Amino acid sequence: EPLKLASCKHSLTTIRAQVAMPMNSSKEGIGRTDALALGLLALAVLATRGIWFGDPVADYDEQLYSFIGARLLEGELPFVDWWDRKPFGLFALYALAHALFGPGPLAYQVLAAGFAVVASWLTYALARKLVDRATACLAGVLVAVLLPLYSSHSGQSEVFFAPLMLAMLWLLAEPGHPRFAARAVWAMLLGGLALQIKYTVLPACLFLGSWALWQGWRGGAGLAVLAKRAACYVLFGLLPTGLVAMLYASAGQFDGFAFANFTSFFDRLPAPQGRWSASHWIGTAPLAIPALGGIYAAFRICAPRDPQLYLLLLGWALASLAGVLLPGTVYLYYYAALAAPATLVALPLLDRRGPMRGVPGLLMLLACIALFNPAMRRAESLAEREAAATLAAAIAPHVGAARDCLWLWDGPVALYRLTGSCVPTRFVYPDHLNNALESPAIGLDQTGEVARVLATRPGAIITASRAVTVQNAAATALVQQALARDYREGPSVEMHGRTLTAWFRVSPPAPGRSATATAPPQR
Repeated sequence: EPLKLASCKHSLTTIRAQVAMPMNSSKEGIGRTDALALGLLALAVLATRGIWFGDPVADYDEQLYSFIGARLLEGELPFVDWWDRKPFGLFALYALAHALFGPGPLAYQVLAAGFAVVASWLTYALARKLVDRATACLAGVLVAVLLPLYSSHSGQSEVFFAPLMLAMLWLLAEPGHPRFAARAVWAMLLGGLALQIKYTVLPACLFLGSWALWQGWRGGAGLAVLAKRAACYVLFGLLPTGLVAMLYASAGQFDGFAFANFTSFFDRLPAPQGRWSASHWIGTAPLAIPALGGIYAAFRICAPRDPQLYLLLLGWALASLAGVLLPGTVYLYYYAALAAPATLVALPLLDRRGPMRGVPGLLMLLACIALFNPAMRRAESLAEREAAATLAAAIAPHVGAARDCLWLWDGPVALYRLTGSCVPTRFVYPDHLNNALESPAIGLDQTGEVARVLATRPGAIITASRAVTVQNAAATALVQQALARDYREGPSVEMHGRTLTAWFRVSPPAPGRSATATAPPQR
């Protein structure tokens, strides 16, 4: 008996030692493993976004954000001096980028890459609550690839609000946390900051606020407490927008702020295809197929480790989809907002614990990389940089910083900076004056503004071989008449699948008729 007892004690000691060793090793290795994951995610972001570093014409909208952000540093206000309907916070981010990293496109591209790393990392962190590290890391890499696959490769707004929404989700992912109520308030503030980047995050913010209240009710909070929490959520969620509104009110420009941010959104006419185009069936497949597969797997194949968290992710994904479909016209690149939601919903399909042992995840990654085609994207970027430089060099002798302004009837906003030209209108984005759908939504008559710009006799005008939107016929006729009468055709370049042509004025401008960059007319 003593021998058996001693043997038993020895066995227990051995088992405890064997169990304790991997536990201690695991605890020590968590930091190193997560650091390796972060490094891998950063490399994935660099590999997918570095292709466009320094490209001034990588995409369209970001050139406008960069222009207005740079002018914000000079004390000129969005919605007043330069018009657009995106929230003030987006322009403030671009102003920050240019203040930190200089006037070129690399400034906002580096900042956007940093936001993409944070989005990928938060996707990994949330996925770790449901799957192993390898699967979670795969999810983070997928987000790094999906963002540029949906045109958020340089500086689109989606890459900037994605980490804010993921951080909001992270704070709400543990209803049992002892400080859940306080974390929910901070989450609403993050949602408010996301609203100042793009208002289409509103449905997701409303859903997450409702989720927090529901968790409070499940935790035993009474109606009075829930009402106070709801009021607090609304207050913190609207705080950033309220502060911006106060800024404009103090400057006597509240009406301009309110019109650009809210009224014009509803005044803009929908495109003929509306919210859904036939091409979207194929275009959304890299998001829809894994997300639907993940939902099926969650309920029929591999139940999530935390079902409540998975329901939160699913609800957030549906609310994010509602945000994408909120505008009257939906473009495919809007779906970049679903990169993280779709990936997280797909986790039960990607999970290595499932019967398919992670094969779907690997196939999804390979398919996204093939669709992304980095070699082709790099070649396109280099060609477009050269085209922009060639066009800018040809235009520069014909325009000036104070007179003989360049005017982009249709073309990249970056040409204003590349040529050092003044801008003859506060509607610096060509689409606002040539797009018929914008006619009732910019606060003045499009054709009248085009006529006024042409009357300044710009030193050069840029046109495109193919319009990307429904064009204002009357304004287009005015431009064509002016080109035939007063301009000669200059060089043409290929850019983004279109031919851009420079036209140079052949007759001198009327005295005192040139517009300036620092005092845009018709505010």
